[in-house]
Amino acid sequence: MSRLVRVRDQERAAPGGMARIAAAGVLAAVAATGAAAQETATELPPIEVTAPSPVKKPARRSSTAAAPAAPASQPAETPPPAPDLLPGTLIVSDDAFVAVTVATEREIAATGGATITDTLQTKPGISGTTFAPGANRPVIRGLDSYRVRTQENGIGTHDVAAISEDHAVPIDPNSADRIEVVRGPATLRYGSQAIGGVVSVENQRIPTYIPKGGFSGAIRGAGTSVDEGKDGSFKATAGSNGFAVHADGFWRDADDYDSPRGTVVNSFVESKGGALGASLIGSDGFLGVSFARIESLYGIPGEEAEEGVDPRIDLVQDKVLAKGEWRLRNSGIDAIRFWFGASDYKHNELAIHDPDHDSEFEIGSTFTNTEQEGRVEIQHLPVGTALGELSGAVGVHVVNRKTRGQSFEGESLLEPAHTQSIAAFVFEELDLTSQLRLQAAARIEHTTVDGRGWEEFHGHEDVLNPGEWHFHTHDFQAEQSFTPVSASLGMLYQLPFQTVARLTGQYVERAPDAAELFSKGMHEATGTFEVGNPFLDVEKATTVEVGLKKATGALRFDASAYYTRYNGFIYRQLTDFACDPESHGGEFHCEEEGHGGGGGGGHAHEHSFDLVFFQQRDANFYGAELAFQYDVAPIWRGLWGIDGQYDFVRAEFDGGENVPRIPPHRLGGGLYYRDADWFARVGVLHAFEQDEIGLNEIETPGYTLVSAELSYTVTGETVDGIVPVATIGIRGENLADDEVLNHTSFKRREEVLLPGASVRVFGSINLN
Repeated sequence: MSRLVRVRDQERAAPGGMARIAAAGVLAAVAATGAAAQETATELPPIEVTAPSPVKKPARRSSTAAAPAAPASQPAETPPPAPDLLPGTLIVSDDAFVAVTVATEREIAATGGATITDTLQTKPGISGTTFAPGANRPVIRGLDSYRVRTQENGIGTHDVAAISEDHAVPIDPNSADRIEVVRGPATLRYGSQAIGGVVSVENQRIPTYIPKGGFSGAIRGAGTSVDEGKDGSFKATAGSNGFAVHADGFWRDADDYDSPRGTVVNSFVESKGGALGASLIGSDGFLGVSFARIESLYGIPGEEAEEGVDPRIDLVQDKVLAKGEWRLRNSGIDAIRFWFGASDYKHNELAIHDPDHDSEFEIGSTFTNTEQEGRVEIQHLPVGTALGELSGAVGVHVVNRKTRGQSFEGESLLEPAHTQSIAAFVFEELDLTSQLRLQAAARIEHTTVDGRGWEEFHGHEDVLNPGEWHFHTHDFQAEQSFTPVSASLGMLYQLPFQTVARLTGQYVERAPDAAELFSKGMHEATGTFEVGNPFLDVEKATTVEVGLKKATGALRFDASAYYTRYNGFIYRQLTDFACDPESHGGEFHCEEEGHGGGGGGGHAHEHSFDLVFFQQRDANFYGAELAFQYDVAPIWRGLWGIDGQYDFVRAEFDGGENVPRIPPHRLGGGLYYRDADWFARVGVLHAFEQDEIGLNEIETPGYTLVSAELSYTVTGETVDGIVPVATIGIRGENLADDEVLNHTSFKRREEVLLPGASVRVFGSINLN
């Protein structure tokens, strides 16, 4: 568990000392205020950061761990996780060996986007694909799709979002209690599809504690001006005598949003869902299960929408999750933990194929995914060695997935593909001294991918029609096998003034996904004709990262710098060709840009698609991230302060060419006030022009986002051990109404602007 601390509002360093900090800058402030910060810091109850490591130190377990054990017949009433810090507090995990970003429940409610990425994409090192309001997949350090794992309560989301940017991640933010992001490789615990990072959603759909007073719950709702959006949710957990139940539900309804140039056609989103769960909870652990369902319908803006085609996606997913923990006594095992999930996902891609003569929506493609995933982790008791105390865990991780992308016009994008993987991993942490901790981890994984693709895709130019090409294909069925191996070493060193230095080195490998190997046709929603590469090899990455962080005191910050060398980086290369979706005598007709492509002449189909190839090249990624907060001085009943952030990533192929769709440099900061009841902040985030572009990319202009927030929280009297807390607030986004084109989105080529000025009013009532 990560131990997080905050500074009490009533106990701040002297204004004179703080002035010296502001003058000296962030790094100088560490030394200038370290002693004062140590005196004024107050430790919160532990806040568990679950994603990075399976090793939970017994000393860092919740307070009930040290309490006398309850008889087996009287299960211990485990308290809930520690409450959020005061609104807007920068959360820094002081004992994580990797870079971690945490978004609290209150922050999720205030941001209010339709996807989990909407809450995260302005944080250092994180952006989004922003293909559509209902489909915004996270981008971490310039990496997305098959390199970023999204999960809920330790189990993957089991969707097809990685296949294409128009596919949604089936998690609504209203169902999340907290979101954790591991920035950088997390393959050691979660598999090769986490080579770029993990976005982990945590909630109590499977109860892990009996609420204080026997009940906890929340109701929240909000409205947004830019799209006349409305959303709401509820959750409730009740329990006693070792048994707890949970129920939650959410809904969302948003119209087409406004941009600085007018309404963006077909940008609506509608979603709803909920879950039921129950757990047996005893003094030695818990065992629980949940069932969840989500339904979502959202539009895809762009050129086709402007023409009346109105492409949209209609998805539904059913998921069963189970997890448990068994804490053993009088043995060499500290705890056994397990996670299991099984899901059934399906979405239809709809469009009006002839808007001039018909208004009926037809199904162009259907994507399905059935998946089962399980993980077991066994943590051993700390062992005393000559070098120090050794804590660790071993685990097994299995995945079975069947995916299909069926088209009803032309060649199916992905014929039924079957992926199976099994992996074993180990983590060990050594406390060499009170100041120095080391971590070593390793993972071996075996993956098989069975699918049908194109062994060949080659063409020749038509002599009589320059610019028109004929591409020939050859189908084949194949089973590819890969054995990725990964390892890491990390160090945490406690420096003076409550500052922690971090150094990690990782070598990780990723097996190609079925879509990268076997894609073979049109994808209507993205307007692409995608050709997989069945000869792709394992992707290999070597990363070195350094970090400096401080979680306590008037000054809090988290800084990271990294370098990654990729051998065999897999990417999608956009070409200058547009192709028919249907073959003609075993051939596909394609046209070069400028020669009538997209229906301009020759044999080109009325609706042709941009040709995309999966390729593999060596590449170098490097970048840095900084987030800081400085509580300047007391004022009124609380304090005011400043915050700031900066991030950048550069990515180049060997030979000097730029990797496509890399986010630009960003710089921002703000002023805030907070006390026990009030929170206010105004901030600015500037994204610079992105002119370091890849092949067939276009430059993206810079933009500036101005935001502001004001909220009030009131705490009622305790009744039967239950504390009511009510919050109401207002938040403004892009208040300067700047034109925003996102470089990490395919839609920037069509100049689909992101939302303009928007005001969100939100409120909640929590019973804790």
